[in-house]
Amino acid sequence: MASRPYLAEHDPRAPITSFYGPLADVYDDLVVDPIHGSWARFLDGLWAVDGDGVRNVLDVCCGTGLMAAQLRRLGYRVTGVDGSADMLARARVRLGAAVQLHRAWLPDLATEATFDAAIATLDSLNYLPEKDFQETVHAVAERLRGGGWFVFDLHTDALMRLVAGQPVQGGEHDGRRFVLQHDVDVLTRNCRTAIEYPDARGHSFREEHVQFFHSDALVGKALRAAGFRAITAVDEYSHDAVTDDTLRATWLARLA
Repeated sequence: MASRPYLAEHDPRAPITSFYGPLADVYDDLVVDPIHGSWARFLDGLWAVDGDGVRNVLDVCCGTGLMAAQLRRLGYRVTGVDGSADMLARARVRLGAAVQLHRAWLPDLATEATFDAAIATLDSLNYLPEKDFQETVHAVAERLRGGGWFVFDLHTDALMRLVAGQPVQGGEHDGRRFVLQHDVDVLTRNCRTAIEYPDARGHSFREEHVQFFHSDALVGKALRAAGFRAITAVDEYSHDAVTDDTLRATWLARLA
C-alpha cells in the first residue's frame, strides 16, 4: 500500500507510525483468493485492443506482489511501488530480484520510467484524501506514454452503506481470529477501521486505517484534469455496468 496512511483522531491527517508492518505477515492470509488471476486476465483482454501494445506496467500500491505475480505470468514486465517496507519485503520474495520495486509514499512514484499502463488494485487509492488522490492521478499520467492506460478500483457508496450497517466484522484463518471494527462518517465520506489480528508469532497487534469514499464526480474530474479520456467505470474488473449494488468499481481511463 503506497499511499500514506492517516489516523482520524483530532486531526484526520495525523500519520500512523506503524502501517502494514505486522499486518504484512498476515496480509496474504486475509486477501488471497482467486481474484488476482481473474483480474489479470480481464486486464490482458482489455489491453489486447491497444495497437501500440501494453508491455510495461506500473503497479501502484503493489503490496506483497499478488497482482504483479499474475501479470508476470501473462508476460508483462511489472514495476512495483509501495510505502510499506514489510510489504515490499514479501513482494521481493514472491517476485524475485529481477522485478524493480520502489518504496515511496504517494503521490511520489519513485521512478522516472515511462509505462504503457498503470494499475492500483484492492481499493488502495481509497487511502488518499482528495488532494493526494488528485496529485497521484496527475503523477501517474506523467509516467504513461500517450494512449497509456490507468486502471484502478475504488470502494463505492454501496459499500459505504454496507460497512456503516455492519460496523464489526470478524473471521478466522488457520486458527487465528481477526476482527475489523469500522466507524463510518457518511457526511465526510470516510471510514476509520481498526484491525486486530495475531501476527506470525502469535502476538496480537492492532492497526488503524482511514479510507475515503471518493465520489464519481471527484474521480472523473481528477482524471480529466490529468489528461485522461475514454473514462468509464465497470463492476469489479468485468464488462458489467456499475449498479446501485456494486461494492467495488473499476475505473478505466486512457491518456490523451
